[in-house]
Amino acid sequence: MLEPCPLCHHPDVSLFSQDKRRAYFQCNHCRLVFVARSQMISLTEEKKIYDSHQNDVNDIGYQQFLSRALNPLLAVLEKPSDGLDFGCGPGPALAKMLDEKGHSTALYDIFYYPNKEVLSKQYDFVTCTEVIEHLAKPDEIWAQLVSLLKPSGVLVVMTKLVINQERFKNWHYKNDITHINFFSPETFRYLAKQNGLSLTFHGDDVMLFKKSAIV
Repeated sequence: MLEPCPLCHHPDVSLFSQDKRRAYFQCNHCRLVFVARSQMISLTEEKKIYDSHQNDVNDIGYQQFLSRALNPLLAVLEKPSDGLDFGCGPGPALAKMLDEKGHSTALYDIFYYPNKEVLSKQYDFVTCTEVIEHLAKPDEIWAQLVSLLKPSGVLVVMTKLVINQERFKNWHYKNDITHINFFSPETFRYLAKQNGLSLTFHGDDVMLFKKSAIV
């Protein structure tokens, strides 16, 4: 029996794709594509891979990459705003870029900035760039991300989107073994509706969610 969807817990799940290393399943309710939890690597193995990444906060190319999430956020923020960079990694470049624009950005990362005190507050904005595809418990973390927003707060998510089965087969993004969840536009629309959030798409991989002023 297939395990239920790790995001919405719906049991209606089917095989979506398979390669030499892993099988990928799709929830027919929220459209999330995911790897079976039994095929996940350990947290120790996961951190070793992240430790090998070169995410220099001053790297111009890396900053340009993150600007795809930064620019839509800056367009809707009022100064000064307080935010949280959730899953910032060892080189929190996006937080640095936001701080340079006059905003105050706290840091949280399970491996590199594990200060849980910052998770007990609410913020004007939360950024989650190239994080959500790694989560073993996307249901819990998504609920946490929404709870971190003040009324009228903004959540920016950056991740590559599933297009269809044919393109998925040769998709480089699935070959990273730390990537275990793959979201489609339909998945994010589902999450927005479930949580009463407005949603706008920016480019191919950035989603901006806004919380209602009245919660």
